[in-house]
Amino acid sequence: MDRKIEKSRWNTKRIMTIAGITGIVLLVAGSIYFTSGKSKYNVPVDRITISEITKGPFSEFIPVNGVVMPQTTIYLDAVQGGTVQEKYVEDGAKLKKGDPILKLSNTDVELNLANSENQVYAAQTQMQISKNNAQQNTVNKLQTMADVESLYKEAERVYNLDKKLYAEKAIGLQEFKIAENNYNYQLHKRNLAREILREDTILTKVQDQQSKEQYKQMTASLALMRKEVSDLTVRAPIDGQLTSLDAEIGQNKNKGEHLAQIDGFSGLKVRANVDEHYISRVFTGMTAYYPTDDKNYKLVVKKVFSSVGTGGTFQVDMMFVGEVPQGLRKGQTLQIRLVFSDEAPALLLPKGGFFQQTGGNWIFKVSDDGKTAYKVDIQVNRQNPDYFEVIRGLKPGDKVITSSYENYGDIQELVLQK
Repeated sequence: MDRKIEKSRWNTKRIMTIAGITGIVLLVAGSIYFTSGKSKYNVPVDRITISEITKGPFSEFIPVNGVVMPQTTIYLDAVQGGTVQEKYVEDGAKLKKGDPILKLSNTDVELNLANSENQVYAAQTQMQISKNNAQQNTVNKLQTMADVESLYKEAERVYNLDKKLYAEKAIGLQEFKIAENNYNYQLHKRNLAREILREDTILTKVQDQQSKEQYKQMTASLALMRKEVSDLTVRAPIDGQLTSLDAEIGQNKNKGEHLAQIDGFSGLKVRANVDEHYISRVFTGMTAYYPTDDKNYKLVVKKVFSSVGTGGTFQVDMMFVGEVPQGLRKGQTLQIRLVFSDEAPALLLPKGGFFQQTGGNWIFKVSDDGKTAYKVDIQVNRQNPDYFEVIRGLKPGDKVITSSYENYGDIQELVLQK
């Protein structure tokens, strides 16, 4: 009797189909897994930098390069043009205020002085002559006035006498009228002489004042000419050292041309270039430090130049406070720390390449067993060349990876391989 043979449900074709579907599902699941932010990446420990979060004193500062300069530098320019006639000192000489440096020769200036002196002397002589003439004229008028007064008094005496005699009928009317007319004439003449003398006195005073003003102007002009001649001899304006002397005997120098400079003995300052990014945060009175192997020397910002140069920097002048480092020389370059805040306790995160990829918003934190590192959100505040100040996301003792994350992409977890 024939028996019905049942067909197997798990033939090769069906098994292959199911395996293919399963593989596709696993592939899709793996893809979802690795793109869902839970991917891992094996990292050799010797190729990364692991740093520990510590708590310690923190100060915000930036390093700037400063050049040592004299506190006072005065530039010497030719006040008057001329030919270098004589050099009294050489470049580098130490001078006292008023010491001559060089002498220029300018014939025009010297001739103008001579002419001005002659004009003043001539004006002075003419003033004296005019004054003598005025005095003589005044004396003559006074003598005339004296004569007039004498004649007036005599006419007054005769008039008063004849008036009395005429009242007593001792003399006639004709004789009395002669005395009266002469008296009135001498009275008028006296009044006129007095007015002339008064006006002459006023005129003499005005002329004398005008002569004095004219003479004053001429002497001021003479003093200016003498100063111009004096300026031909260039002298040290302060105690200091002569530098950058650019003048040789026989060389012609134009008016306003640079001759040399004097570096004062009053002390040294440091001039630094600061990135324009900090221009709103730098002000006079700020503290800075010059660190050496054994000591930090304190400085204070004395002047801020607000103009920004072509290199995107602005300049500040700083002065040492208290002790000054020994052996500093003009032109020496110092690395200065310009401080924006005083030291205060803070959570310190060492600087590293990680910041370029994270912007300080997250970091890879090492697990307690040291086998993995995973992303944690953090927040940093201030910084200096060595540390970031952490204000959220980490605590003292935590270990984090501070080297570059350039090759990690969107990896969420690092497997640390020793």
